Amino acid sequence: MSKDEPEDFEEEFADYIAAFEQQEPRPLTEVLPEAGVALPPPDELDDAQVSAKLWEVINMLALMGTFLHSTNHLSDRELYAELWGDVLQEPTVLMPDNAAYACHIDMVGSGSEEHTLLYMKYYASEQERRSWLKEWPGDVLPDHEDPPYDRDRLLPQAESRKDGPIM
Repeated sequence: MSKDEPEDFEEEFADYIAAFEQQEPRPLTEVLPEAGVALPPPDELDDAQVSAKLWEVINMLALMGTFLHSTNHLSDRELYAELWGDVLQEPTVLMPDNAAYACHIDMVGSGSEEHTLLYMKYYASEQERRSWLKEWPGDVLPDHEDPPYDRDRLLPQAESRKDGPIM
């Protein structure tokens, strides 16, 4: 084993969990303004301002190790409004100095019926849709549609942190 490899993976994992548990979860609505990102209400912004503010939030979240997924079904205004009014209110653990840690926010990942239907409509592969119906034969899935927006391919990815902390 080289000096850069952990001698004891279990010990390293335990240290990682301990570090996570020592962090105080905080709403991102508190953290982002402290980092210089104001969060005005969506109805105070015109469409161009909403788009600019949304990308400012997305990029700062990425710097903090927080990454969005499954956003293509929402307009910029809808996404910003959902982040501002709900998602960013949730207490979240951030560990920006630990490149191995990332927080993932899936905009259809709550497990609710609404999110499941959105996932099946816009994001699920045909194989995933067939598997779902095999597991839940009584369910009626919406027809597949391509999402109306094309943002997800542009979102920062956690893999970009592999070379070390961004902040």
